[in-house]
Amino acid sequence: MTAAERFLIGLAQAMATMNLYKEGHPARERALDRAHEALSALQEESPQPRFNFLGSEVIVDGRFLPDMKHWDWAPRLATCGIQRIELVGPVTRDDLDAFLDEVFRRVSGEPVSTAEVRQFRPSAIRYGELAVRAEEGQTVSGHVATATLSYSLSEEMEGVEWLHGEVKSGRQLQMVEAEGIVRSLSVAMHGDQAYFIPLVRLKEYDQYTVTHTLNVSVLSMALAEFVGLSPREVRAFGIAGLLHDLGKIKVPSDILNKPGKLTDEERLVMNSHTVEGARLILDTEEHLDLAAVVAYEHHIRMDQGGYPALRYERDCHQASNLVHVCDVFDALRTDRPYRQAWSTERSLKIIEEGAGPEFDRDLATAFVQMMRQWEGRVADVNPDAPAIPTGPPPAQP
Repeated sequence: MTAAERFLIGLAQAMATMNLYKEGHPARERALDRAHEALSALQEESPQPRFNFLGSEVIVDGRFLPDMKHWDWAPRLATCGIQRIELVGPVTRDDLDAFLDEVFRRVSGEPVSTAEVRQFRPSAIRYGELAVRAEEGQTVSGHVATATLSYSLSEEMEGVEWLHGEVKSGRQLQMVEAEGIVRSLSVAMHGDQAYFIPLVRLKEYDQYTVTHTLNVSVLSMALAEFVGLSPREVRAFGIAGLLHDLGKIKVPSDILNKPGKLTDEERLVMNSHTVEGARLILDTEEHLDLAAVVAYEHHIRMDQGGYPALRYERDCHQASNLVHVCDVFDALRTDRPYRQAWSTERSLKIIEEGAGPEFDRDLATAFVQMMRQWEGRVADVNPDAPAIPTGPPPAQP
């Protein structure tokens, strides 16, 4: 158990004790002592940790705590207006006591006046709703015209490269790493209050599969969220997007990066990545049937064209249709050995024109609407330069 996890558990136990015993009771004081000891141990490792609470997820310094995924207090804190906790200096026992008192009153529904908050709020603990950090380094509540967030996605790229290397070496797909990458992408997309869509910029052709994988995962989660799917479905679609091209690790690099037209034999090898991807996923995790289905179906058109050819005409899964749209869009807007990248608007025109015969009409329409409505929220990320410009917060679809 990490020091951060021990502190959160101690905090929850202290809150539970406050609900049972009045101020000054020995049991309540002991629980506060234990919580402060855990906090002091945490600050010895990390003097200024930062906690974010997104739904049922707990994030510490930008990293998800998977073992705290079902920590009951995360949604309760977020609901009462505490989505972040920042420790900006050494926290005394009195500071922690004042903090827990306000949290307890908020959770209990007791009114807390602004004057009381200002009088008793500890200086070393900052907490409240998520905020946007402006370029000047100031924390700004509400909407801002421009801000920069320090996400380069270089670690996520390295994670995908490691995943592919493991599978290519004959080892199993490491789903813990894959889920961690998707969670990290979700954090980047929901950077404090500033929702945005970070897309990694391709630097070298042989990195295409890695950058494309990350971009399709991000776009899939964005579109799933835009059309109103649940957080669980959004995350599942993100996993499916991350693994949709896994089968390409079986395709020789000289075919993947060939600058000219593929021969018929090479095209067969390239097209086999859908079947290979589904097989690799199911060989590792039987419960990943959604990701396997998407890997198999994401190149099948609505008019039953594309590949692999279906023996009997049938509808593809909604997730496959959604990833198909995101897959084609990112492929069009990325430099390839045989052509230059298309502009965003030209790529969106292709999606519009393909609505019906190639793409699910509703999903294609929603994707184009999302990309145009959130234009100021789409950012090309250079892995070597962690700065992402964002525009004003998007309107809800």
